[in-house]
Amino acid sequence: QVQLVESGGGLVQAGGPLRPTCAAAGRTFSRYCKGWFRPAPGKERELVAAISGSRGITYYADSVKDRFTISRDNAKNTVYLQMNTLNPEDTAVYYCAAGWAAYTTVVVATEKQYDYWGQGTQVTVSS
Repeated sequence: QVQLVESGGGLVQAGGPLRPTCAAAGRTFSRYCKGWFRPAPGKERELVAAISGSRGITYYADSVKDRFTISRDNAKNTVYLQMNTLNPEDTAVYYCAAGWAAYTTVVVATEKQYDYWGQGTQVTVSS
């Protein structure tokens, strides 16, 4: 059974850091693009950050640029989201997802292209 399991969310004061982790089981996702999503007004989810299967090509939403860093360890089948300088607007459930791309250097930006999803981890930022 293929699973993506998030952990590392929690409650933090504004300005503090968190580092959610997404561990995969059941198959190897080294060729897949990995992304972190959160709910957004007017859409089901917005892509917060994504990283390609190889070469570490990344994408960040404007709202998190220079504050969040996505990384991956293919040997551990794990992806991380380092979140710094958090603010209350970052409060959300964060979902990890894996999406297939024709080339491992491609970052998948469309939610529909993500095939596998985790259950989410709650991040709450207090003011």
